[in-house]
Amino acid sequence: MLRANLAGMKAHRESHRVGRTGWLRAAVLGANDGLISTSSLVIGMSVAGTGPRAVLMAGLAGLVAGSLSMAAGEYVSVSSQSDSESADLAREKRELVVAPEAEHRELAGIYVQRGLSPALADQVASEMMAHDALGAHARDELGIFEITRARPVQAALTSASSFASGALPPLLVAAFVSAAALPFTIAALTLALLLFLGALAARLGGAAPLRAALRVAFWGGVAMAGTALVGHLFGAVGVST
Repeated sequence: MLRANLAGMKAHRESHRVGRTGWLRAAVLGANDGLISTSSLVIGMSVAGTGPRAVLMAGLAGLVAGSLSMAAGEYVSVSSQSDSESADLAREKRELVVAPEAEHRELAGIYVQRGLSPALADQVASEMMAHDALGAHARDELGIFEITRARPVQAALTSASSFASGALPPLLVAAFVSAAALPFTIAALTLALLLFLGALAARLGGAAPLRAALRVAFWGGVAMAGTALVGHLFGAVGVST
């Protein structure tokens, strides 16, 4: 019976989305930001009457600057989280050395609050601490899990690469489409990609795809319309002067 139960445990594999939240958030944010900001920049400059070469160079500069900015911002942000986690773990490690009995009672109290009887909670706490005391306190007291640990380098690289991948489609359009058709072509392509990215992110995260896709596309449209208006106003000023 025990062997059958063990075999069943090995055969049972569950796939949870929580382990994807860190890199998924950075990837989706980077791709959406790269797509919206670069498309908006190219549309604004194109509507202002800027030459094709200048439009393309501005878009390329936006890709490079945006990728590095996203990487730096994500690295700093996630590093702060990682530093906090490391400080909490170091403090917990010291407390386990200085006051192991108090830490045992604290862990048992947590299990009692979760529904175990005091006797069973004491036994579980003893066995968990014998196996991996720091790991038990990290999970059950601090809420720090290995699959959700802050990883600054991974987050920075994900943000930079996803921003660049999002910024690439409008740049390719700017390189091959005529100036007259450029704003409309980029706007249509960007909205289609935003709908896809919004639905994909929602699908991977277990949310409703349609609502997420429409939300992302709406704000992308607002951004492009805003920069088009700015480009039109500056272009009109340039013509009048």
